[in-house]
Amino acid sequence: MGAAGAPEWLIREDAGQPVLLALYLRQVLGIRSPEELPHLRGIPPRPVEREDAAQSILERQWREYWAMTVEPQAHPSPVPLDLVDEYDTLLALPIEGFDELRAELAGHGSEALAFAQSAHARYRRDGHVGSGSAYRAYASAIAEYERQIGRRAHSFELNVQVLPLAQRGVWWIGSLTIAVTDSLRGDVVAFDAAIHPIIAELA
Repeated sequence: MGAAGAPEWLIREDAGQPVLLALYLRQVLGIRSPEELPHLRGIPPRPVEREDAAQSILERQWREYWAMTVEPQAHPSPVPLDLVDEYDTLLALPIEGFDELRAELAGHGSEALAFAQSAHARYRRDGHVGSGSAYRAYASAIAEYERQIGRRAHSFELNVQVLPLAQRGVWWIGSLTIAVTDSLRGDVVAFDAAIHPIIAELA
């Protein structure tokens, strides 16, 4: 995004169904990781009733699944993936090392898929996808950053997941990926202020 030879930046924004699905499952399975990320609105978290050892195994497997979901290219599976029954094509786990998580996923598929599809549809409806508004939001933040520091922004890449989280804010959920609360994304002034530190960190 820029003239030939100029620094380029690439920002992808979405409310990805695999990410929404993973966060729904995080709550209904009683997973705490990542602890800094708020829960989804309207989905009551399940109290943890497992033994500590079983919970630890499940948390580890979920963290690996989460990393593969958020940034699949940065976290490839060392073994083939296999689709999980009930979850259409939105959830695949490595064929080895995920037996406990796979067992816990049984019975949650229809509700999890319905939530992910509904939240994604709401983002598309509210987010003016394709209108250019998303591009303008980031372009203005980058332009302001360039004015402040007196140089062009370095080339960078950023993925933005707009999610129905219970708390307003911005959180890093991968090396090139942030989560933004949908209510914050819809507030032009507040979002502009929140995205500035992210741009400064990258550019």
